[in-house]
Amino acid sequence: MVPSTNALAPPSPPSTPRLRIEPTRSPRTLLDGGWWPRSTDPLAELPGLILAIDLLRGPIVRLVLSADTWNGNPRRLAVDGRVLRLGYFTSQPASLLTAICLNDDRIDLLVVPPETAADLAEAAMALAATAGNRVHAPQLLTAAGTMSDARADSAGRRTWEAEGGRLRTAPDAPPTVASRTVEAGPAGKSAPAAPPPRRRRTGDHPTITTKEQSMTVARHTIVSALRRRGQHARADWVERELPEQVDTTRHAGLLATLRLDPAELGEPTAR
Repeated sequence: MVPSTNALAPPSPPSTPRLRIEPTRSPRTLLDGGWWPRSTDPLAELPGLILAIDLLRGPIVRLVLSADTWNGNPRRLAVDGRVLRLGYFTSQPASLLTAICLNDDRIDLLVVPPETAADLAEAAMALAATAGNRVHAPQLLTAAGTMSDARADSAGRRTWEAEGGRLRTAPDAPPTVASRTVEAGPAGKSAPAAPPPRRRRTGDHPTITTKEQSMTVARHTIVSALRRRGQHARADWVERELPEQVDTTRHAGLLATLRLDPAELGEPTAR
């Protein structure tokens, strides 16, 4: 087919698309894959995508795109000696591209915004290309971000445990710092209860004597002490989970697990 005179040709050779395609053609999935363009210029981005899908699923004859996403919105595009029709619709989600092939096969792709962070973009494309995925394109970036956060949190906890401590949620309490108990003993054995505040004389530092005499230590002081030891995973957890002022009585067990003595962290604040 000879390109028509009103069909636009790409100004440069097609680039290799950042594309993931579900390989099994599962009928139980909502999307056939994910695509992460480098810009919103259709002349620069679409030719490489079209040629890649041609190889995987058959020649494309038409693309359905969001009217609010792409610059210029050309209606015809010359690629590899043929002309493809491009349709732009306001009803088409910005996160969805639909390709219609010569054999009437339809391919629905998640479109990841070009400015998306690499780790989130990769996670979103992987989820979109997973057989049996039931997350619609507009919600898929959020779902991928939630999964990535969960994996990061799990990795952080494994690093925490590798550094010598582990947190366990009490069975009948909500998962807050106040309701967590510390396990520092061997696997399978319960850790001893946190010791009561000790009477300790430290010269210029105040003495913690009773539960009524509540002392706090600034969170950033604990974080700095951990980072000086190279225990960055623990420091990150403290920054994320503990309040700005850490009660040395309430968190005595945690401080003991961290091998931190409140009296040696600096001058606590009485309250």
